[in-house]
Amino acid sequence: MRPLNPVAIAPPFARYSHGVEVPAGHRIVRTSGQLGLAQDGTVPQGAREQADICFENIRHILAEAGMMPEDVVHVSAFVTDRDHMDGYMAARDAFLAEAERLPSSTLLIVSGFTRPDFVVEIEVWAAAP
Repeated sequence: MRPLNPVAIAPPFARYSHGVEVPAGHRIVRTSGQLGLAQDGTVPQGAREQADICFENIRHILAEAGMMPEDVVHVSAFVTDRDHMDGYMAARDAFLAEAERLPSSTLLIVSGFTRPDFVVEIEVWAAAP
């Protein structure tokens, strides 16, 4: 995969790439949006804690396909308030800490999810040979 960060536009202001080129012949994994629902059915209150659960779920989904966080080519995240952005971004940066090539990224502020206790939802696209 090749990050696309043209010098003709402002550089990314966080840990992401403006675009990512996926070469022909790669397998693609697309996750559903993951919510901060722990395996025991609990939902922590904080955005960071929920995002950590989302990324841990994504890590397991990728592993099922023989992939790792470094294979992620795009992250879409949704938070219910600007106050949740920092917690989400800290969890994203931890998830991608060992990635040499950063994925593209989209972050949206939404009015809510299926339950009011959810404050973060994350989905990814990944690709590997």
